[in-house]
Parts: sequence; structure tokens; C-alpha cells
Amino acid sequence: MFEYPEGLYVDVRIEEYNYTTISFKKNTLQEQKVRENKGAFIRVFDGQRWYYASITDLDNIQAHIDALAKMAVPNPRILEHPIVKAFEINRDTVIRYDKQSIAGIPVQEKQALLEEFISLMSDPAIVHHASYYSDERAVKSIYSSKGTKVTFDKQNCGIFLSLDLVCGDNRDRMAVVKGDVFFENLKDTKDYFAAEIEKNIQYTRDAKPVTPGEYPVLLSPLAAGIFTHESFGHKSESDFMVGDEAMMAEWPLEKTVGLELLNIVDDGMYPGAGYTPYDDEGTGAKKTYLIAKGKLTGRLHSAATAAQLAEPLTGNARAMSFAFEPIVRMTTTYIEKGDRPLSGILAEMDRGIFVDTVNHGSGMSTFTMAPARAYLIENGRITQPVKISVITGNVFATLAEVDAVSAEFEMHTFGGGCGKMEQQGLPVGFGGPYTRVRKLNVQ
Repeated sequence: MFEYPEGLYVDVRIEEYNYTTISFKKNTLQEQKVRENKGAFIRVFDGQRWYYASITDLDNIQAHIDALAKMAVPNPRILEHPIVKAFEINRDTVIRYDKQSIAGIPVQEKQALLEEFISLMSDPAIVHHASYYSDERAVKSIYSSKGTKVTFDKQNCGIFLSLDLVCGDNRDRMAVVKGDVFFENLKDTKDYFAAEIEKNIQYTRDAKPVTPGEYPVLLSPLAAGIFTHESFGHKSESDFMVGDEAMMAEWPLEKTVGLELLNIVDDGMYPGAGYTPYDDEGTGAKKTYLIAKGKLTGRLHSAATAAQLAEPLTGNARAMSFAFEPIVRMTTTYIEKGDRPLSGILAEMDRGIFVDTVNHGSGMSTFTMAPARAYLIENGRITQPVKISVITGNVFATLAEVDAVSAEFEMHTFGGGCGKMEQQGLPVGFGGPYTRVRKLNVQ
């Protein structure tokens, strides 16, 4: 398809996007936007430097390859360079969503669905609300001078409701979110949204400030997923470790960090927002065990970091779009489910905290999590709603305190996306089982 200059490594990533965004404030339409975007990201490597171009004139890709090649120094041994040797050679086409493409659904139908959900927000306790629908469909093709030629598609859609609630003297801002890879499946979530809206109103009305202290904490699948992603997943991205001797010393593979029941996975083939059968370097998706039976067993890599640390590729070189170079990013990251029912795990807890939903979480060595809805656990039952500002802990210490994971398992596939450096909002998946931590600091 392209003529590749001698003595250089070249890859080309061509992307086509279709987006829809619709927003309301109360019942007033604020935005209805349908966009298409096409472009390419081109890289040339001579063994010493990378040369990049991000373009939208797809008819002139060859001219841009040639222009970048003129800046590089040909290297007759380029195929022996460790990074170039690390690149896989794949030839494949994986089109999963063409017959149920989000891009083929009229925007009027998408808006009508969102308006159905707006009609749920009629309770007097809801003094203001905003509603959003968004979707994205992408088709990517990746070509390389080593022989890679892959094409695949992915898509994601979802609805986000923001509620300003007033119940007497109690005020709060809450949200309800749901996503899927198929638009048709969103139509079946009305009961879920209605139930979540009612839970948020009840919580705002009844929640009392928590008594600060150390508690056993049971994390919902959503909360467990946010902890796994924010506090552990980012720590697994190997570009943070390259050249950092302190982090490498803290992170030796085979180090025991938890009980044998703890397994944490990153898997680009898991259906949902993090699905990517090939990363943006053309590496096939892998199911990577970051922790297996309580031991550190892996980390996430691009070709460059895999070569530098002499570890296998994992398929985690990802970019926000053709405007950016690929960097090490998560796909779908989660704690694997266990074999114990939630009821049995709860029954063992005389007093603790259940974190149901989360406003946000962050952290690398020390993590913080700000719950949206949380409840006391008393005598094996979830009881009184409690207001919690933050839950904190050391990442490795918290992993060591995980002593139960449920057979029940949920995955979440829609939200604000993941941010890293200048690349904000990358679609990722996260979730897991109900996960019990023996002690955490609750404030």
C-alpha cells in the first residue's frame, strides 16, 4: 500500500471516527452535534529518533512518509534494533459492529431516547438536572514496514444524568451513568436509571456524617473497578518505571502483595469501552495478569518499554486519536471474580462501610476515593447511609488487606474516560466483584 524507505522503520495509523453528542439543561436542548473525523498518524524511526506527523490529508500519506524519511538517517541494521524487533507482524481484519453501527442510527432517535430518561427526573427533590448522550464509533487501520496490516472497529455509547438534589437541609449533586457498545441495549436501562435516581434521593435525604476511623470496607464492583484502575492500573503502566530505580525496586515481579484470592487483569479483548483487538502499534490484544494469586506477575507495555525492560508485549500502546502518539495505557482492567456469594461476605461483617458509588478516585502510591453513596454495614446487613469525604490507604498495603472477592461481577463501560499526560478521555473499561478490604481510613 505504501512505499517504505530503506533503512527505516515506518508505521501508519489511519482512523475514521463518528461522534454524536446531545445535551439538555432540564428540558431545554443545549447541543445536538454529529461529527465525522478522518486522519492518520505517521511514525518513522531510524534507531536514534522518532519522527512524527499527524495529518488529515489522507491522499498524501506517502508524501508525508517521504518527508519524514528525509529528516532521518537510514540505518541498514534497523531491523535488529530492540524496539523494531519487538514489534509484532499481524495481518487481520476484525469488524464486529458494522451491522449494528452506532453511526447508522439517526440523531433524532438518539435524542428521543435521552428525552425518555429526562422524563424520569420529576421528583420535587430534583431542583436542577442536566442530561447527556454521547457515542463514538472508530475504524482503525495500521500498516508497518515490517508487514503489519490490520483493520478493526470499536464503538461505545452512553447516557449521563446529573442531579442537583435538595431534601430539607440536605443538598447534594449526584449522577447516574450507563453505557454499552450497542444503542439498542441502552433502551433496556430505563428501570435501572429510575432505581438509581430514587436511591440518590433517599441517600441525600437520610445520610448522616460518618464517624471517622478505620473500618472494614466492602467495595461495590464500580468502586473496586475505580480503585483497580486509578490506584493500581496506572502504577502498572511501565513508562512510569523506565529509568526510575526506586519504582523498579518497589515493583519486582513475583513480589507477594496480597492473598492468593487476588487476581488483577488487563484485557484488551474484553467487550466494552476498553476493547481494542490491536493496540495503536498493531500489537494483538493480550490478557495480562498484573497480579496472579497475590503476586505481581506483569505490567503494561508498548514496544519501546517492552524492549527497555526486556519483557513481553501486552498490547497497551494507545493514543486518544490520530492527533497523538501511542503511549502506555490500560484497556479493561479488573479484579477477577471469586467463588463466594456476596451474602456470605456480608454476613461476616459486624460493622463496616459499603461503598456503592464513587465521585472520583486517584493515586499511585497512596490512593484516595471520594464516595458518592456509602452505607454502614451492621451485623451483616447494609443499613444507614453515611456521608464520607474520602477513603484513603497505601496501594500495596490495601492490596494486602483484600480478604474476600465475590462471585457476583459487574463491568462498567462508559464514563469520562482515562486521562494521562495531555491525552484526556481515553475510553477504558473497569469493574470487578464486590471486594472486601479488612481496614481502610475513612474520613
